[in-house]
Amino acid sequence: MDDLASLDATAQADLVRRKDCTPRELVDAAIARVEKVNPELNAVIHPLFDKARAAADAPGLPDGPFRGVPFCVKDAVCHTEGDPYHVGMRFLKEREWRATEDSYLARRFRDAGFVFVGKTNTPELATSITTEPLAYGATHNPWDVTRSPGGSSGGSAAAVASGIVPAAHANDMGGSIRAPASECGLVGLKPSRARSTLGPDFGEYWGPLTHEFVVVRTVRDAAAILDVVAGAAPGDPYTAPPPTRPFRHEVGANPGRLRVGLHVTIPNLGRDAHPECVTAVEQTGRLLERAGHAVEWSSPALDGAFHGFTVVMAAGIARDLERWSERTGDPIGPDDVEPGNWAMAEGGRAVTGAQYLAGLEAMNDYTRRVASWWADDGFDVLVTPTIAQPPPKLGLMAPTADPGEALTLMGELAQFTVPWDVTGQPAVSLPLHWTADGLPVGVQLVAAYGREDLLLRVASQLEQAAPWADRRPAVFAAS
Repeated sequence: MDDLASLDATAQADLVRRKDCTPRELVDAAIARVEKVNPELNAVIHPLFDKARAAADAPGLPDGPFRGVPFCVKDAVCHTEGDPYHVGMRFLKEREWRATEDSYLARRFRDAGFVFVGKTNTPELATSITTEPLAYGATHNPWDVTRSPGGSSGGSAAAVASGIVPAAHANDMGGSIRAPASECGLVGLKPSRARSTLGPDFGEYWGPLTHEFVVVRTVRDAAAILDVVAGAAPGDPYTAPPPTRPFRHEVGANPGRLRVGLHVTIPNLGRDAHPECVTAVEQTGRLLERAGHAVEWSSPALDGAFHGFTVVMAAGIARDLERWSERTGDPIGPDDVEPGNWAMAEGGRAVTGAQYLAGLEAMNDYTRRVASWWADDGFDVLVTPTIAQPPPKLGLMAPTADPGEALTLMGELAQFTVPWDVTGQPAVSLPLHWTADGLPVGVQLVAAYGREDLLLRVASQLEQAAPWADRRPAVFAAS
């Protein structure tokens, strides 16, 4: 049998399907990998080992396409019945808060056959582009443990990159799937807005900004998992247009000759991204040219994404604290929350209803303007850096760091990711470049709203042209 840690979710599921491996064997191997590398990484903060073994042994384990495959769930938004749910908050950790039910997305993961072996670390309230909460401490990047794994899905990204599990839940409000994928050398697809459900708790979360999915190592896993989680649930306010065929059929499909734009100027800052990020985009452009696409430099009007974003996000954080005060029966004060989040919530409390609606209008105006690059200018795919730098050092954006310096760095890193949470367009980070000292640098591809099919076709082309699956970080849990 091949080394399980090196197999993607599709390959592990195939082992079970062929009866070459049992779900329990997959789960036990994943647990052993957690025990081996997690002390160095701090990716998994809530082990669910006993429940995972019981689920793997259960006759009723769903016979979905990923039956028996071990999986981790990020400790934010997607909650699992009976398990700790702390969203990176000391306040909830101290109260040992547990979820009383599965979210609809968690249920879809279970129905697909995934077995939850643990929950992963996240910054407090999922608000940061690094994963260093005071409640649980920093998660370390498997490629270089002195570096950030990204945020807010840094725990999930570290777990997948290190081989603990082949796939893990992640979500994206300002880049929280794509930034960790870039920094940990993974595939990170942010689907179109409302491609899956936020039920039963929410129709929207932080306004229209929240997108749910996974981080994985292969394009085929991203496509196949999208098939099992996509679609509206009863009561959802809206949903993305359904695909014309299963997403997994797009892997390896010919996308035709596309018009591709390259862009490396950091929105709102007027200067190019780090040279390694520019090199990554240039190399990707050459790969796409060799695949037959028409590639050119372009300058879509991306400035201004933060105008409505900051208002809606601040109001969302204020509501988060208010909601947790209501649910626990304990009022949350400034000593219960990291300083940056308390300041953001204070700003959110000052937002009037009219100002909140103005923020939504600003995001709608931005979306109309940006979408014209696809609709009117005739482009199919935009290629940018995922984030503006290679993985930064841990500590620079920690809750204890200098607030001004931390916010400046966070703002720079997120300039290429936030626009697509505002517009709701699908965007994927692919691990197409490594620095001379071995740090991964992601390249972002963006398509028009609802066109994950096109992204998956192009991503599959790039995966074949410049394979990355055999690369291994310094911390890797071979089993």
